[in-house]
Amino acid sequence: MASYILLEQARHVEALVLDVDGILSDGFVTLTNTGDEIKSFDIRDGLGMKLVQKAGVKVIIITGRTSNIVEKRMSDLGVDLVFQGREDKGIALREACAQLNVAPEDCLYMGDDWPDLSAFAIAGMKVTVPNGHVEVRRRADLVTQAMGGRGAVREICDMILMAKGAYETLLEKYTSVPH
Repeated sequence: MASYILLEQARHVEALVLDVDGILSDGFVTLTNTGDEIKSFDIRDGLGMKLVQKAGVKVIIITGRTSNIVEKRMSDLGVDLVFQGREDKGIALREACAQLNVAPEDCLYMGDDWPDLSAFAIAGMKVTVPNGHVEVRRRADLVTQAMGGRGAVREICDMILMAKGAYETLLEKYTSVPH
């Protein structure tokens, strides 16, 4: 479980900002014989993203690649902003913050490789996954237990919900017996 200091930081998070490859997916790019791309997303991550939105946290996607699959999945989830094909993720983070009227220091940014470091430099909280690049892990406030594409985002969503006191209230909807 996250330390008291990390939970206190998470309590102030207004936006969850996520990289895609290596965070929401396992980081593998699978191509078919016809050149079509295949990506897998963990359904638990999707629910976590929807739950933090219910708790008032914005969800932003910033990815260096461009993919119709990402557009479709994030649209299905009702993500607040999706920036694709963005090499400088720090600039993209500043633009996203300006659009949503959120300060970068009130963002939790999750990334796994060098292109994420410019966003790490300005985000208030920095999170990566166990298989994130060593330089990213060195700069992270927290390294998740779960791997990218395997529930790492849900792990962070649950931490944010706990920190904001919304976890139990949201869980109750799923555990209460209908009358």
